[in-house]
Amino acid sequence: MAAEGGGKEMNEIKTQFTTREGLYKLLSHSEYSRPNRVPFNSQGSNPVRVSFVNVNDQSGNGDRLCFNVGRELYFYIYKGVRKAADLSKPIDKRIYKGTQPTCHDFNHLTATAESVSLLVGFSAGQVQLIDPIKKETSKLFNEERLIDKSRVTCVKWVPGSESLFLVAHSSGNMYLYNVEHTCGTTAPHYQLLKQGESFAVHTCKSKSTRNPLLKWTVGEGALNEFAFSPDGKFLACVSQDGFLRVFNFDSVELHGTMKSYFGGLLCVCWSPDGKYIVTGGEDDLVTVWSFVDCRVIARGHGHKSWVSVVAFDPYTTSVEESDPMEFSGSDEDFQDLHFGRDRANSTQSRLSKRNSTDSRPVSVTYRFGSVGQDTQLCLWDLTEDILFPHQPLSRARTHTNVMNATSPPAGSGGTNPGSNGNSITTPGNSVPPPLPRSNSLPHSAVSNAGSKSSVMDGAIASGVSKFATLSLHDRKERHHEKDHKRNHSMGHISSKSSDKLNLVTKTKTDPAKTLGTPLCPRMEDVPMLEPLICKKIAHERLTVLIFLEDCIVTACQEGFICTWARPGKVFLGGLTLSYCAEQTATGKAVNLPYFKGILSSQNQANSPSGTVV
Repeated sequence: MAAEGGGKEMNEIKTQFTTREGLYKLLSHSEYSRPNRVPFNSQGSNPVRVSFVNVNDQSGNGDRLCFNVGRELYFYIYKGVRKAADLSKPIDKRIYKGTQPTCHDFNHLTATAESVSLLVGFSAGQVQLIDPIKKETSKLFNEERLIDKSRVTCVKWVPGSESLFLVAHSSGNMYLYNVEHTCGTTAPHYQLLKQGESFAVHTCKSKSTRNPLLKWTVGEGALNEFAFSPDGKFLACVSQDGFLRVFNFDSVELHGTMKSYFGGLLCVCWSPDGKYIVTGGEDDLVTVWSFVDCRVIARGHGHKSWVSVVAFDPYTTSVEESDPMEFSGSDEDFQDLHFGRDRANSTQSRLSKRNSTDSRPVSVTYRFGSVGQDTQLCLWDLTEDILFPHQPLSRARTHTNVMNATSPPAGSGGTNPGSNGNSITTPGNSVPPPLPRSNSLPHSAVSNAGSKSSVMDGAIASGVSKFATLSLHDRKERHHEKDHKRNHSMGHISSKSSDKLNLVTKTKTDPAKTLGTPLCPRMEDVPMLEPLICKKIAHERLTVLIFLEDCIVTACQEGFICTWARPGKVFLGGLTLSYCAEQTATGKAVNLPYFKGILSSQNQANSPSGTVV
């Protein structure tokens, strides 16, 4: 009987969980789904995905939510922890025939209260550009499936661009599009631009500029997901062949690779400062890879099945100097540290001191999460004993900053010493802005974002001019720092061009030969992380994990999008009850509640509309 009771408790769906910063609570009134719920078996095999955008309207509630369930696509006002969801009033609703939505992404650069640009990928290979506010369908790409007939696995706007977007397919190919160009009425012909070990990039041969601008062939099998680095310069791809490949996006060069412990890799994300990449996949593990060192630094085991989504939490980090007077100031000083003034500069300067030889030690902790087909949510902490194993641990007291409303944790960028003595320029050289609400990693912080002038990397200008002309003419200007060359595990990357299309090296790596190498270290060769929490939170496999300022958003294959209020952000009759933690002389935290009114009136004049395609 005891065993039976324990089993029942293990299978119970959790509605709250506690970490060191406090209690996370599921808000049942903030659950989004299709208005008329149907049995799960009609949802299809394509995963439920969620995308966020903020339209910056004057009501104070500019968040918008898009999600797909089966053949349907919904667009709602997102009220989060502030107010109950109204499922009877979607801004836009679309029902598709013959194909199903598989992924989507908003363009945060162009979003306004009157118009948003939403890309939607489909199971039959097409990509649609729609405006769910105006209820318009602008363009359909790959309409005749002449470019690729396989399922779209990932679609994202290129950071800093209003018109370029990248699409990945289960064929293992990626394509770069421009919304202003057509796709043509015949199948495209390609010319090899650059190739390396297990990848090749082709340009489209045509008398006039047409889509796709570029075709990437990456690895073996499906290309399951890709993610741009926070500064937009690098692209991380994970494939069914089990490889993580990180490219310099502009110069089309391979920066480094990693092999899964077993099976394919399904998901990938960057740390907010661009220094680390986390992957998950069919080995039931999360793997942390250092961008600077190009090596695996840790693995995490907590899931009992495939890991479907990994994501960093930019609003929860621990950065503290070892100065014992750090928290001996007034209450006003303490609240300044947690809730406002110059928070971006404070966080940036503290993380920067990690790279300074004469600064006091600091304690650094990254928080990331993962969800899987085992219906479990895991939270993980990446601490300095893992990040800096050869440095003595600081005596700093660890303090978790929960509500960073102005800036996610950011590294100083700059240069870090490489193993060969050269410096490596890391992504994220400046403090990122507040993160957009998206189902992907945030679009990059782009220098001189208002400038319309075109700019190209020196390597592109000299050696890949055609690529620069075709694909980078409308990327917003940003500062490019010279990337220093470094020897990586994949060796020198060839850049010879050829008209032959089949010169890409198809290296079928024997898993037994990679195990125990830098590509795939053995379990005992790297630290093993234990999850902070591991909770069953759904009945069906989880497909979404998004960290927002006041909540965590998850979704499962049943089509339920759930909001988990962060500690101190609990809905309470139109008000939000917030907490601040006061550090006492004994080092223990004391919760001091204070109330803050939340604007509850929302404009929902838009009525639902259905579009059958």
